[in-house]
This record gives sequence, C-alpha cells and structure tokens, in this order.
Amino acid sequence: MMMEMDNAILKIKSLRRVFKVGDLEVNALKGVSFEIHKGEFVSIMGSSGSGKSTLLNILGCLDRPTSGEYLLDNTPVSQLNKNQLADIRNRKIGFVFQSYNLLPRTTAIENVELPLLYNPSVPARERRERAEHALEMVGLAERMLHLPNQLSGGQQQRVAIARAIVNDPVIILADEATGNLDTRTSFEIMSLFQKLNEEGKTITFVTHESDIASFTKRVIMLRDGHVMSDNAVSPKSAKQAIEEMPDDTDEW
Repeated sequence: MMMEMDNAILKIKSLRRVFKVGDLEVNALKGVSFEIHKGEFVSIMGSSGSGKSTLLNILGCLDRPTSGEYLLDNTPVSQLNKNQLADIRNRKIGFVFQSYNLLPRTTAIENVELPLLYNPSVPARERRERAEHALEMVGLAERMLHLPNQLSGGQQQRVAIARAIVNDPVIILADEATGNLDTRTSFEIMSLFQKLNEEGKTITFVTHESDIASFTKRVIMLRDGHVMSDNAVSPKSAKQAIEEMPDDTDEW
C-alpha cells in the first residue's frame, strides 16, 4: 500500500517469530512486512493459527520477534530492554481487549486513570480531568462513578476504550474488542472507533469477523504466518448499520 513515508507510526520489516516446542520449531510469523500510517484504521484478519495473535503481541511490545525490524513512532522496539518496553507500552500504545480487563472494585473513572498513575509528570488533578474527558469522548459522562458490575458489556468496553485513549497514544491496538458483545452493541463500539478515527486516532483492530473488518479502511489478511493480502477498502458506516437493524434493545 503506497503512502507517504514520513507519517508511518508503525513499520515492520521481515518479521519472524519462531517458538520452540521440545525439539520442534513452530514458525508463527514468516517474514511479515507492512506499515501503518498516522490516521489509518486497519483491521488484521486471519483464522486461528494465522499468526495474528503472535503479531499483536509483538506490535504491543509484549513479545519480541525472533528476527526482523519493528519501529514504533521511529523507536527501534526490538533493541529495547524490559523496562523500556514497559515504558513504550504505557506511553505510546492504547490497548483494548476482548474481556475489557477492568478492575472490578474500581470505578469507571479510576479504571481510566490507571495508565496515568505510571506517568509521574501528570499531577492528580490533571489525571482526573483527562480521565473525565476520555469518558466524555466515549459517551459515559454519566457513569463515571459506576463499578464495572453496574455497567453493561458495551459500557464496560467503552470504559476500556477511554482508558486506551487517556494517555493520547500514537496507536490504539484492539484485540477482538467486540468478541464478547452482541451484534448491535458490536456495531455501536465500531461506530465509536470510527468516530475516534475521524478525530485523528490511529487504530489497529484484530478480528476474525469480516463484518467487523468492513467498518475499517484497510484490511491485512494473514494466513500461516504470511501476509496474504493488504488492501484499502471503502468502510461501511457502523452508525448506518445500526439504523438499518430491526428495532431492539441496546446497551448504550
């Protein structure tokens, strides 16, 4: 995919990941290369065993490649030690998981504040203000003091998205972020991601569902550790898809 070179937020080149299982070597990634640029909304698709989970772990600085290059915001990630990797994860990446990963005895706003607790340059008052703003951006201004068990699944995922954007990361990595939600709520979450992307957020969304990928602007297809295709697409409007659904209860 040809784009300007100077706004690449993420670059990987000839990425390989080999796992040793006893005497066997499992090649999970076999020379994967692509770039993601500022403002893109990219989905990474593939069936089980395609390598997408391994790739996401490397992109999220949770694992290191066996070989190849990975630049995140012009930082050569593969050369960093564990502490540096933890720092870059907190400052430059916003994670959204399938299972929300919220602290159960902690209010929505306290969950959103968590990434800022590791940033000593952010004082308590600013931390609270930034968390409030993030919750407002995801439509949960009225739910700030609720505990996770007082929120629906869709609302919990919104809290997780607010937590992902509170540090103003260079990229949001979402891993099957609609996997635990019904169709209508999934589309509502995708509508929120589309809104954040329109506001300039760069998003990479791992999914195995083609209807979810159809709301993104570019689809990278993995198979057996290789990139099989990488195509720009015309995204469907999630908001319009919700309007066209039969009338039903939703989780907003």
